[in-house]
Amino acid sequence: MTLEQLLQDMWLDYCALNPSAKSIYDLLTRQGETVLNDHIAFRTYNLPKVGLDRLAEPFLNFGYKAKGEYHFKEKKLFARHYEPTDMRLPKIFISELLVGEFSPALQKKVRELVEQVPESKVKDPRFLCSGRPWQVAHADYEMLAKESEYAAWMSAFGYRPNHFTVNVNAMEKFNDIHRLNQFLQENGHVMNASGGLVKGSPEAMLEQSSTMAREVPVDFTDGRFQVPACYYEFAKRYPQPNGELYHGFIEKSADKIFESTDRMK
Repeated sequence: MTLEQLLQDMWLDYCALNPSAKSIYDLLTRQGETVLNDHIAFRTYNLPKVGLDRLAEPFLNFGYKAKGEYHFKEKKLFARHYEPTDMRLPKIFISELLVGEFSPALQKKVRELVEQVPESKVKDPRFLCSGRPWQVAHADYEMLAKESEYAAWMSAFGYRPNHFTVNVNAMEKFNDIHRLNQFLQENGHVMNASGGLVKGSPEAMLEQSSTMAREVPVDFTDGRFQVPACYYEFAKRYPQPNGELYHGFIEKSADKIFESTDRMK
């Protein structure tokens, strides 16, 4: 399969789970905007079979290169981003939960989930948009969420894009992220206000915002329950001293963006 096919499959899977993203995409295109992807993000557990390095393999095979590394001490996550040779294509951001830093109960449950994943499935590039490869109870989802919203989200949705990200720089009417946020709110979209509507600053060379994930019905072994799914992100990048756009990420900002899939308290 080609990279373009894989990216398209990911987009279709993502929109099926997060129709509000397609609504925003259509809303912006009706305004005459060109909607390009800045980056696509994936989540996983740091266990050998499904760790960050395993998820990155298809992208490395398509010529992507590993770039920045990021540590989220409070949420107990590690992440890395990858850049394509053609920067018109989206960057890839992959994070992994540091399972060993959690309670024995969480570790046991996560290992039980990953044991259900066939090795052959992980080797298929479409694994990245294949969904949940295990059976899990909602009671277990709730148990995981008490320690880590991230762990719980993974248990419910598995392997698929956690979010796509609009390249704000590529737009004309809405190339100011504050104006874009206001426009989206006026059209009924709930934005992530954790740490402020806009995370980052021009001085930090990156501004980000995101919608809050909407709840969708998910089938668990003990019934069907509403769970926050995916969200849509927006990124405005600024030039570095050398004049080139900054393509990395800011840990403090990304930490708050992760909360876009948190359950409403």
